[in-house]
Amino acid sequence: MAADRIAAIIEAQGPNLALWVPVLFAAGIAIYFSLPFEPAPWMLAAMAGGLMVGTATCFRLGPMGRVLLIGAMLPVLGIVAGGLRSIIVAAPVIGYERTATVEGRVIGLTRSASNLPRVLLDQVVIYGLDPSKTPATIRVSLAEGTDPAILAPGKRLTGVARLSPPGGPGEPGGFDFRAIAWFDRLGAVGYARTPMLEVEGSDASIFHQMAFRARMALSAHIQALVPGRNGAFGSAILTGDRSGIDREVEADLRVSTLYHLVSISGLHMSLLAAAIFAIVRYGLAIIPWCALRWPLKKIAAVFALIGGAAYLVISGSDVATQRSYVMTAVVLVAVLLDRPAITLRSIALAALVVLSLAPESLTQAGFQMSFAATIALIAGFEGLRGLTWWQATQTDRRWRFARPVIGIAMTSLVAGTATAPISAFHFNTLAQYGLLANLLGVPAMGVVVMPAAVVGLILAPFGLDWLPFTIMGWGIGYILEVAAFVSGMGGAVVGVKSGPGISLALLMLGGVFLVLWRGRARWAGVAPMALALLLWALYPRPDVIVADNGRLFGVMTAEGRALSVDKGNNYAAESWLENDGDTATQAEAAARGAFDRRRARIETEVPGLGPIVYVGATDQASGARECAAAAVLIAPKWYARPSGRCLFIGAATLRHQGAQAIWIDRGHMTVEGALANTGRPWTRDPDDGRRRRDPGKEEVGPKSVASR
Repeated sequence: MAADRIAAIIEAQGPNLALWVPVLFAAGIAIYFSLPFEPAPWMLAAMAGGLMVGTATCFRLGPMGRVLLIGAMLPVLGIVAGGLRSIIVAAPVIGYERTATVEGRVIGLTRSASNLPRVLLDQVVIYGLDPSKTPATIRVSLAEGTDPAILAPGKRLTGVARLSPPGGPGEPGGFDFRAIAWFDRLGAVGYARTPMLEVEGSDASIFHQMAFRARMALSAHIQALVPGRNGAFGSAILTGDRSGIDREVEADLRVSTLYHLVSISGLHMSLLAAAIFAIVRYGLAIIPWCALRWPLKKIAAVFALIGGAAYLVISGSDVATQRSYVMTAVVLVAVLLDRPAITLRSIALAALVVLSLAPESLTQAGFQMSFAATIALIAGFEGLRGLTWWQATQTDRRWRFARPVIGIAMTSLVAGTATAPISAFHFNTLAQYGLLANLLGVPAMGVVVMPAAVVGLILAPFGLDWLPFTIMGWGIGYILEVAAFVSGMGGAVVGVKSGPGISLALLMLGGVFLVLWRGRARWAGVAPMALALLLWALYPRPDVIVADNGRLFGVMTAEGRALSVDKGNNYAAESWLENDGDTATQAEAAARGAFDRRRARIETEVPGLGPIVYVGATDQASGARECAAAAVLIAPKWYARPSGRCLFIGAATLRHQGAQAIWIDRGHMTVEGALANTGRPWTRDPDDGRRRRDPGKEEVGPKSVASR
């Protein structure tokens, strides 16, 4: 009976079964990244062997058995893919903060948060460090005074830099930059203490450097023709070089939700491919001989594929751009094969390709938002076709002038609704006027900016690109004005507190079920989405957070989180406030609460807990007295635990456990360290040869609990 019911379900879902392949594969990848430990190589080998046996068995089973077996194998394949990818990209990470003379070749240029040039270096040499323990790449923010002429692809630079390992979470469960750095093979980040100099050994001959040189040359050319912020924006959308974009412009674009226009994404790739497709197709169509004899649609698709590939190489070939090209290429290949171009099957294939190449992209906001928006648009417009009022707007001549506006508004509404929860989860904000900004700004991108940019690229070899690039600049200027106008409106952004990872998983699972399941049972997908929002709303924020260096702590009050200092540790302070859903600045948060601030000592009272005391001095003579008077004692320069019953957070705790979060329940403290999970390659404490010296073994106080 049960077998008959399962067979009936499989038969009913038959047309959509293929669409579940990337979903189940992604589920396995998600399981891999959520594991508290790294699967051992023998475990991956055993799973791979099981997959081989399962594949051979599939051919001996009936349709129902084959579907069930493949459904069980796909998550296992996802786990194996994640584990293999982690092994393949493995590279050394420095073990501790150090000042050293470094040398390396420039392979990337960006700007730091302080608006200084920042270089990505490979072929790294860190003097005093064993070559076998030297990172594959490092990222260094340059000191003022560095000659701009040496900031070019292939240049070999040297200088004194302060380096540290990629930073861990600012609080338990927070954004972990170490994972991103691991898969980027980035083993150290830091800043140069003195201007860097060029040394012998510069090399620009390899293919990657040729593409990089072409990218930077094109970027400089565009900014020469279109000076100022418009040229910097144009350079970013065509070459991926965002180093010229002003921080104020970036902030306006983010607040107005128009930042997706500057980051090379599916929109840019599709607009560029569409522009090439249209120019080639309609350009040849005006020649009667060609129009009558050649398959213009397929020829245009081939040129769009080639143009997209060139765009991929020139723009840097990062994961987001690769994803965009795969999705666009699937659509264009469908045109060549005379198949429907934009379908859920093409998107499923694109997702499968991207996840196979880079499983880690599943955890990134760009992947999640891109595919969520695309799936929602396809499913949404498919549903709209069955509505009478929508059919009237698309066919009735009375709507012909309003039709483009309605289409853009509906596109922004559907895509915005699909991506809003993902954006809120990752960035802790919801834009109030995103629909208005996209309604005003996106048409200019599609009608003016990208077509003019494509024409400019075509005419550039002939020296005739100044006019189209100038027109592109006008369109960009309009978009930036829209961004500034919308971001200046009151209440443009609303803060959203952080939620648990399970909330995002349930939201995505429910959304996928709503779209892919056939029949009325699809509405069951609303249940996990509702549960996700409930868990998100109930998720408790820590009552107290201590930064990983101990020099900043924050206490939750009725007005929001109060911070112990008004400057310093900016990244930690900003991330805490963002995770609280608080839009206040660090200075505003420091004005909250009642802190007794003295030299090298800060104290505040926490209701239901007692005093929290920070001591910045090295001398531990007052340790017993401080511990006796405090519920929590923070002393980042002390190793030995003083006598007393306080919760002691000292140098050893911060060194090994990172930032500390404390939850208070009826006077009882639950404590968790941000570095509690050390079972993954990117979370392990690297050992690059330094002999660490901990003068005393530190223990937490009796009121604390090891884990939450």
